[in-house]
Amino acid sequence: MLGALLRLLSACGGVWPTSPAPAQSSSATASAAAADHHAAEGRDGLLWWRDLARCHAGELSVAVVQGNHVLEDQCRVESAPPLGTCLGVFDGHAGPDAARFACDHLLPNLREAASGPQGVTADSIRDAFLATEEGFLALVSRVWETQPDIATVGTCCLVGVVHQRTLFVANLGDSRAVLGKKVGRTGQIAAEQLSSEHNANEEGVRQELMAQHPDDPQIVALKHGVWRVKGIIQVSRSLGDVYLKHTKYNTEQIKPKFRLPEPFSRPILSANPSIISRCLQPSDCFIIFASDGLWEHLSNQQAAEIVHSHQRAVRFCTFNLFLYCFTFWPLLLPK
Repeated sequence: MLGALLRLLSACGGVWPTSPAPAQSSSATASAAAADHHAAEGRDGLLWWRDLARCHAGELSVAVVQGNHVLEDQCRVESAPPLGTCLGVFDGHAGPDAARFACDHLLPNLREAASGPQGVTADSIRDAFLATEEGFLALVSRVWETQPDIATVGTCCLVGVVHQRTLFVANLGDSRAVLGKKVGRTGQIAAEQLSSEHNANEEGVRQELMAQHPDDPQIVALKHGVWRVKGIIQVSRSLGDVYLKHTKYNTEQIKPKFRLPEPFSRPILSANPSIISRCLQPSDCFIIFASDGLWEHLSNQQAAEIVHSHQRAVRFCTFNLFLYCFTFWPLLLPK
């Protein structure tokens, strides 16, 4: 399982997309005070990482392995007051456009949504997701005639925020956030999954879809041994994929493999994230944020034990994933 090595612990003190290509580096500007901007960065073939560094809420790291010809995934980190430390993992599919758009807009939209007196709340996070979805839909509308394929791209979105000792995790799709926490007097580590996943292979997700679409017996279909929404896509929630949300984009202008044979009256996919919040405890040690490539190879507990045992040099073997490890700074935790 651990053949090719992925270095997990890498630095994060500013804002950047993980794809290091110059054409995608416009957001790679340092934004944060109280962060180490001198951490090492490295590449080894299709592996890229930045080394562990301190941010406002603790220490953060990031790494990526590219598994596709075109890197469809993105990630972004911001650590600065008053919002706190925010990170996003954007696992794109059918192309990179939606993931790049989410990377560029979701956290800035969250800053704006949380700028009021209430600060960061589940409602402000939901508003940021909605604003990002609406912005991408507006982009699709503008370029539809010349770039119809943009209607078929989408992205999973996993966002974590640490604000005033409260952790928020919001998710669309099947990326996953796993908390590592100490249990018992021996200091053993236990894994707790914080995010809800929206993958049609989960029975609960299929039941939710069937309840939302009682008149559509084909809302989920088993194809090549995998449950898919309309026999096409595995996730039931995403940003983008507008051809499955607005029937006017389900036309002959898109590729046949995406096109549905009949129009639909209500959106098939949702962009409404599942959101949890929790007050951080002294026993909470770290969180792993990763796209589904990691979780195809490691269980929650296996990943937590690897991080716990090798907090300065953790390596994984995975395909096409983004991976953050967020180690809480004990000085910021409640006594």
